[in-house]
Amino acid sequence: MLSEIDLSRADLNLLVLFEMVYEEGHVGRAAERLNVSPSAVSHGLGRLRRMLNDPLFLRTPKGVIATARAEELAEPIAEILARTRNVIAMAEPFDAATSRRRFTIGAPDGVSAVFLPSLLAALKRTAPLVDLSIRQLLPEQRESSPARAWRNALVALEAHVMDIAVVPVDEVPARFHAVPLYDEDFVIAMRADHPFGMNPTLERYVEMRHLVVSLAGDPHGFVDTVLVQQGQTRRTAITVPNFMFALAVAAESELLVAIPRRFAAIYAHRFNLVTVDAPLRLPRFRLNAVAPRAATMDAGLSWLLGMLVSANELEHPL
Repeated sequence: MLSEIDLSRADLNLLVLFEMVYEEGHVGRAAERLNVSPSAVSHGLGRLRRMLNDPLFLRTPKGVIATARAEELAEPIAEILARTRNVIAMAEPFDAATSRRRFTIGAPDGVSAVFLPSLLAALKRTAPLVDLSIRQLLPEQRESSPARAWRNALVALEAHVMDIAVVPVDEVPARFHAVPLYDEDFVIAMRADHPFGMNPTLERYVEMRHLVVSLAGDPHGFVDTVLVQQGQTRRTAITVPNFMFALAVAAESELLVAIPRRFAAIYAHRFNLVTVDAPLRLPRFRLNAVAPRAATMDAGLSWLLGMLVSANELEHPL
């Protein structure tokens, strides 16, 4: 990490230069994009190499290739530049029709896959130059309280890692602002010819092999918590890190998987999966779009919150 003295000597333009050379793999093409001469790019790379104490890019007959250190730096430098561009954009009056801002939304993939189609269509119509980044969120395992299960999402919001989190929390600390989007529950998905679909009882359910969505690989999900309360257990044969992957695995196996109902309505048939109501009472969740209250003073962020609400109303009218 750069010290304060080093940082005071740093030139943000050198990071832009790094980004261009890394993307192009060629000094000449990077110079064209930056509208400078190749010698100016070479001179800037020399300064950057001295600042970061690494060759960064090695010459080849076809251009340049990144060193291992440059590969490590590429993502954090891209994040720094994205944040800097957003800060500059925030200083200007927000106009959705002309804005080139990038917003980051965090959500479980079973949630983002539900709101994204309508949101993207709305952005295409009203804000064609606005870009999005989607971060996958999953709850901390073995946490019965939603507030504790999703606390890392709130930490990420305060750290400005993302602008909005769409998560199933009913109450947030006063320093956050939450806007309700829709209610969700879970259904059981399986391949179309699965025998469980003919007789979906609790007794047969616990006898089956199951798939659980868990980013960390913990086989104990919220369904298991409900089963334990009823004196039941099940076998989790495999965990996968997201819901879309879960659909693909369930389509080629005898595994059962609990997935969000709205997500299932959109995507299950694409994998030739069918769904049934769970043979036990599972929790129902309200999805809220959450942002730091101070951040909502930003006109761009307030606009995006409104777009999320409007897109969801179009997708799921009352």
